[in-house]
Amino acid sequence: MLPDVTKRKPHSVVPAHDPMTSTVSEAGSRRQARAAHEAEQISMLEGLVSGWLAVPEAAERQGIALSAVRRQIQDRELIAVRRGPNRAWYIPEPFVTEEGPRPEMKGTFSVLADGGMTDLELLIWLFSADESFTGGSAMASILAGHKTEVRRRAMEEAF
Repeated sequence: MLPDVTKRKPHSVVPAHDPMTSTVSEAGSRRQARAAHEAEQISMLEGLVSGWLAVPEAAERQGIALSAVRRQIQDRELIAVRRGPNRAWYIPEPFVTEEGPRPEMKGTFSVLADGGMTDLELLIWLFSADESFTGGSAMASILAGHKTEVRRRAMEEAF
């Protein structure tokens, strides 16, 4: 036999903070804080990455269509960030060769993202100076052919 739901007492306890009833100003404040944090990270990244390619430039370098570059970004073969006054997508130049995306990057992106890093945090980690890596940064070490060491360290960092 099914319980009689008509005899249930209504819930009278209201949670202290219900995200569904938060005010517009709280949502706006969170959005502004997030935007400020992102702007700070992009500013930091600007000083770390020496060269950037817009999506059309990446397509031209590889000799492929714009849609193919967008697919590479969607498939996480490349990481792109919005930057500049028009907030267009830009890819760090070392990620793209004439043959396509560097094959060693996709696995490295996966390890760092699986550890909880955002794309901006991931890029900052790859390009930040760290003398314990060959070449002085994780990206320089990858370019020198030491992707296994970088991924091992990425796993330690992420987990």
